[in-house]
Amino acid sequence: MHPYDNAAATPGDVLPDPPDFLWRNPDPRPSYDVVIVGGGGHGLATAYYLARNHGITGIAVLEKGWLAGGNMARNTAIIRSNYLWDESCGIYEHALKLWETLEEDLGRPVLFSRRGVLNLAHTPQDIRDSRRRVHANQLNGIDAEWLEPAEVAEICPIVNTSPDARHPVLGATYQPRAGIAKHDYVAWGFARRADAYGIDLIQDCEVTGVDIQGGRVTGVRTTRGCIAAGKVALAAAGHSSVLASMAGLRLPLQSHPLQALVSELLEPVHPTVVMSNAVHVYVSQAHKGELVMGAGIDSHNGYGQRGAFHILERQMAAALELFPVFARAHLLRTWAGTVDVTPDASPIVGLTPVENLYLNCGWGTGGFKATPGVGWCYAHTIATGAPHPYNAPFTLDRFTTGALVDEHGAAAVAH
Repeated sequence: MHPYDNAAATPGDVLPDPPDFLWRNPDPRPSYDVVIVGGGGHGLATAYYLARNHGITGIAVLEKGWLAGGNMARNTAIIRSNYLWDESCGIYEHALKLWETLEEDLGRPVLFSRRGVLNLAHTPQDIRDSRRRVHANQLNGIDAEWLEPAEVAEICPIVNTSPDARHPVLGATYQPRAGIAKHDYVAWGFARRADAYGIDLIQDCEVTGVDIQGGRVTGVRTTRGCIAAGKVALAAAGHSSVLASMAGLRLPLQSHPLQALVSELLEPVHPTVVMSNAVHVYVSQAHKGELVMGAGIDSHNGYGQRGAFHILERQMAAALELFPVFARAHLLRTWAGTVDVTPDASPIVGLTPVENLYLNCGWGTGGFKATPGVGWCYAHTIATGAPHPYNAPFTLDRFTTGALVDEHGAAAVAH
């Protein structure tokens, strides 16, 4: 047995770090208790919490490329919980509370920086919608404030709050506990802890089929052979609909490219995260100093990881509406991820019509901020066969019952 195949570990154990490697790179075994398809943040977090909270360690995490090389490596790392509906507030606030202690839990740095998030209002309707969300957040015990333009300028002096601006700032919502984290540190932290529990993290292993007998999943077929499994959990973001179709499921999802960009390194000048639905952009400053900017999804469906130039052009123009001070900043690089979007802009987490096949998808542009929270809840669902209270509202059957959780307003900008 490998020294870090710690099958005897129990939830809450303090496990040693591997001494001279990030994690093992094992070959797949013939069978596992649980196979998780998708080695990004959600898959790794789910594996970790299955071991930590439920004592299940016979787990393989399958990743078709390199670990955390998909959307986890391509997001803009913003963390917040100020969504509108009670159901969304529940799971995102659960995640935020886990973010606040995640470094201590994993024993690894994740660079969670609590710098707050401003959502700007530019029209009277923006004000009404924003104040409604503040009141909803406060009723759910979530920190949320309404700020007047002068207060916005105090928190972020470089925002253009001139009344003569093309899109004048009439106020903003503010969540002080929101912030950013270092996405690759998060993935590495979950991966190292999962590996220490003896969980197999298997890279370059693409799933090509799902085996089902008598309405029950029995395993998966991969480019590295067939793997039997007691339970199979999908966590593959933009490719979830492709995987589900292998099991005969047609999901209410559309996949789109989602672009972002960073500037050259700058001195610390931007103290918070600023978002605007009206000009459709958000801007933060990363730990190293580059500006991180994002906008909405590309309108076309696709699985590509290169977006269209006209989106970037509008993105930078929008950023300069809010931050004229950045007019001479240079663009360093751009990229795109592939996001899966549901009709109500809320995720799908839970059981499927196929016994022991579980689904975690449809996070659209909000997957990163939910990482520890959905990992915790998805692990509970897999371990017990029943949804956790926080993900119970996000079942697949809500699209037939009509119990939708419409978060288009709170998730209109890709963050």
